[in-house]
Amino acid sequence: MLGLFFESLTDLIRLTYRTFVPAPGRPRPSAKRMLVMSGFIPLFALVQGIHWIGFLLDEIFYRGYRRVAVREPLFVLGVPRSGTTYLHRVIAQDTALTTFSTWECLFAPSVTQRRFWLGLGRIDARVGRPLGRMLDWIERHAFKGLDAVHAMRLSDPEEDYFALMPVLACFILVLPFPHSDLLWRMGLFDRDMPEARRARLMDFYHRCLQRHLYVQGPEKRLLSKNAAFAPLAGSLAARFPDARFIVCLREPHATLPSQLSSLAAGIDFFDVLSATPDFRERLTEQLGFYYKNLERALGELPEERCVWVTMRALQSDPACRMPDIYAQLGLPASSEFRAAIARHAAEAGTYRSAHGYSLEQFGLSRGDVDRDPGPVFARLAARSAWTAADASSMHPGARPGDDPMGLSSTRTPVRHAEPIHCGDQC
Repeated sequence: MLGLFFESLTDLIRLTYRTFVPAPGRPRPSAKRMLVMSGFIPLFALVQGIHWIGFLLDEIFYRGYRRVAVREPLFVLGVPRSGTTYLHRVIAQDTALTTFSTWECLFAPSVTQRRFWLGLGRIDARVGRPLGRMLDWIERHAFKGLDAVHAMRLSDPEEDYFALMPVLACFILVLPFPHSDLLWRMGLFDRDMPEARRARLMDFYHRCLQRHLYVQGPEKRLLSKNAAFAPLAGSLAARFPDARFIVCLREPHATLPSQLSSLAAGIDFFDVLSATPDFRERLTEQLGFYYKNLERALGELPEERCVWVTMRALQSDPACRMPDIYAQLGLPASSEFRAAIARHAAEAGTYRSAHGYSLEQFGLSRGDVDRDPGPVFARLAARSAWTAADASSMHPGARPGDDPMGLSSTRTPVRHAEPIHCGDQC
């Protein structure tokens, strides 16, 4: 742990230097970018320093977390913007599972921090929740702008890749640090990350999961959702040989503009294109690796360990799909969980996304995007137990805001490969 701390500290110093003094051949940062980063880097360093203090205190007071076994974890992977968030939040209603929440990811990756905040929360509740009400107000206003792209609240289930922030291995950091080779290698993890560094990062992530279970209940099954972990699929399968996987898929020509649109505010805020003009091209190349790596790493897993589901199939009838996914993976679905699924399905039926985008607005063409990953997507989509039509194309001009899952309102008819029994919910 100490070695990883100094390695991360050295990386942060190097990133800070290169933020203001680019390497030869790199463009100089704009005045806007330099101003933003002058405020961001000290705040980021302070928060990560607090996290490292928490990790140190864990080793003194809570070393028992290291004995916690991560048994048969359930990973929701896939390409970005393919329905992973929706699926994650539905599955998180299963009380037999435990998953990271936003506040744990961002403010309490250590056991020490969680104990502190949970204890403070109990005290606050006894005196009428003055701090709780203040936090409610702050999160309503602070996160409101994200609602159209990725609704977020402190208590919501969230991607645990945020727990990798202290070791500078959370891919979203590519927005403030687009020149970082380490972060771009995170997007090509199974292929390009040096073996020794890959092992250290997987050790750190494993410890994060153990800490979570130590606090939330060692007897529970860990649920993890990370679209950004598609490039880590092989490493996850090797580290957790008894893991189950649900892989969400979506057409490349719909995924990429949706991803770029979701990142647009961050790209503008950090003035990313002034530092890395080829940022969009690198994301396009990386997306192709996501599809290929999922096929390579998980393509040979037996059906009882890996479910492939397209966004269209999930959208067509989530109340039916979820029990079938559970059945295929051999997971028990309680009556309470089935009721929660039905509620989520009803809410999805009335939701209309305000997130609109197109390939053209980013200067991209469908042919360029689909040429490389398109055939891989078709092969993976064909693995879905529910539809053989999901590999068919969606009109590139369709507005994803016209339907609950961010797809065109013109749906492809679903043809079941085998009978699906959903009881009274179908």
